Amino acid sequence: MKWIKPTFFLCALIAAANLSMARAEVEIGKAAPAFTLPGADGKTHSLADGKGKFVVLEWNNHECPFVKKQYSSHTMQALQKKYTTKGVVWLRIVSSAPGKQGYVTAAEATAIAKEEKSAATATLLDPEGKVGRLYNAQTTPHMFIIDPSGKLIYMGAIDDKPSADPADIPGAKNYVSTALDEAFAGKPVSTPATKSYGCSVKY
Repeated sequence: MKWIKPTFFLCALIAAANLSMARAEVEIGKAAPAFTLPGADGKTHSLADGKGKFVVLEWNNHECPFVKKQYSSHTMQALQKKYTTKGVVWLRIVSSAPGKQGYVTAAEATAIAKEEKSAATATLLDPEGKVGRLYNAQTTPHMFIIDPSGKLIYMGAIDDKPSADPADIPGAKNYVSTALDEAFAGKPVSTPATKSYGCSVKY
């Protein structure tokens, strides 16, 4: 029995160290963690596919009221369309586990995207939550922007109005559009990190 405790604590320390290392990779100004995920379109997508382009990662849960706020107002779709036409790769990532709110199959994700008239480049399926945890995605939506060199230049909330009410959108400052506009203009992102808000990611 006396050997169980040291072994337990050693395992706990190793697990904590691994988690710390994974989170330490997600820092503004550092290379964004590489990943590969299946898409609802049946293709495999990787972050490397967007090399040389701006990439937006949007954590998504279609049942979350905070996500519905952005989609029912067509705010998210307008952002997707505006920036994908400029060459931005926009990836919606669903990290909800099977049986949890927001979980979707590839067919369901495709149908939802069509109904919402999503203009995202692709919807990626992360039911095991590996990429969500790698990026420490905490809410839906949780937004990340990666520049053409592969460095993370923004992470956090979509805007500065942490509510589920679409009526708040017209008066909100959209952090994602501001960051992208500044980056496209060759300027440093004025607000590179904010606290995300929304539903917790359903790992």
